[in-house]
Amino acid sequence: MGLGVRWTLHGDGRTPAPGAVVRPDERLSWPRTIGLGAQHVVAMFGASFVAPVLMGLDPNLAIMMSGVATVIFLLATQGRVPSYLGCSLSFVGVAAAIRATGGTSATVTGAVLVVGAVLFVAGLAVRRFGARIIHAAMPPIVTGAVVMLIGFNLAPVTAATYWPQDQWTALLVMLFTGLAVVCLRGFWSRVAIFLGLLFGYGISWLFDRVFGKIHSVPGAGPATDHWRLDLSGVGKAEWIGLPSFHAPGFQWSAILVALPVVIALVAENAGHVKAVGEMTGDNLDDKLGTAIAADGAASMLSTAVGGPPNTTYSENIGVMAATRVYSTAAYWAAAGFALLFGICPKFGAIVAAIPGGVLGGITVILYGMIGLLGAQIWINAKVDLSNPLNLVPAAAGIIIGIGGVTLKFTDNFQLSGIALGTIVVITGYHVLRALAPAHMKEQEPLLDEGTSSYDEDSEAMAGTEAAQRAKS
Repeated sequence: MGLGVRWTLHGDGRTPAPGAVVRPDERLSWPRTIGLGAQHVVAMFGASFVAPVLMGLDPNLAIMMSGVATVIFLLATQGRVPSYLGCSLSFVGVAAAIRATGGTSATVTGAVLVVGAVLFVAGLAVRRFGARIIHAAMPPIVTGAVVMLIGFNLAPVTAATYWPQDQWTALLVMLFTGLAVVCLRGFWSRVAIFLGLLFGYGISWLFDRVFGKIHSVPGAGPATDHWRLDLSGVGKAEWIGLPSFHAPGFQWSAILVALPVVIALVAENAGHVKAVGEMTGDNLDDKLGTAIAADGAASMLSTAVGGPPNTTYSENIGVMAATRVYSTAAYWAAAGFALLFGICPKFGAIVAAIPGGVLGGITVILYGMIGLLGAQIWINAKVDLSNPLNLVPAAAGIIIGIGGVTLKFTDNFQLSGIALGTIVVITGYHVLRALAPAHMKEQEPLLDEGTSSYDEDSEAMAGTEAAQRAKS
């Protein structure tokens, strides 16, 4: 059984042939491949570095473990599924909810370690029983609602924590990032969050020079006079050193808050595998279970040492589509860069110095985008919201999740927010479906538009695709 670490040179090694793509088992020249690896690291910088900071975790450890996780994923999928693993923004809401109830970094990583374990088991189940086991439990109305409530549950974090630290910087960063996402093209639009961060650093530095210190709450505690951009920690940080590790802690209340993220991760992973398969011309249906399990295993390893969970990262699909290079050799190069960044404390200090106002402007867009991805799942799957079977559980669960509704069982145990909202969506849908009249139970597309090929005709479709490739 190969490990997927051998690549043949594509064409002249400089650019893809006209109309062709550089397949996962091919590569360009090594200098170009290494450059593409660096490009992948930049592409995922915005969210993948911002997410650990928002979760209150060590950014150096986060980037180091993302490199380790990417290696695990590439080996597990035998080099057939090109992907860089980073921290999904779905976890930010979980971390915020856990910390709001007094949870520590150990509590956060312990909760998401359990998520990784459940994701690993889900992957094994998909390998054994097929993707229908996922589709049966999580139809599009469920996955869309859960993703939506996870994203919109974060709105109070931006409104109460980041935006008030520097409202004018936040507003300018929001406007700049929005313009970058919409107006830029190709690779630059994919790194709009990164460009927004750079713009925010520059504006914060300029405002410090022009207006002096700002009087606001610097994240926690009472309002004080402080610099918007404080780089004192960068000068003190070493160039080379290991990040800080810590053991996870486990609390049932935190675990229940985190578990709903599994639904979002399965949907993200399935969409990623299908999208890569369509772009490369390969049928990767047989790798879905392996990819999900690999994400779970990588997340367990990262959180076991105090890092964030790591899963397939969709931003890099844009880089692959723009360059037509799907070589896994580029992802090995990206993993190498991540490991180097991980042992540079000075780099982590720069990330940790992101001004609160900058995070305010960035998170307004990021958190909203997470929530609206749920709506995109509904649209792609053509979910009928005029059907009460879909409308009622989704409506109730989303309001519970976003509004922070609490259901108290005892003095020591209660369900609220994301956990309670997810339970209402899933159980509500399946209970109502069992009781609903026949005309409300019309078959919906499987999971989402991105995985609609997981049906009885998948083998036939694979054969057709293979025949078309042979003709070309």
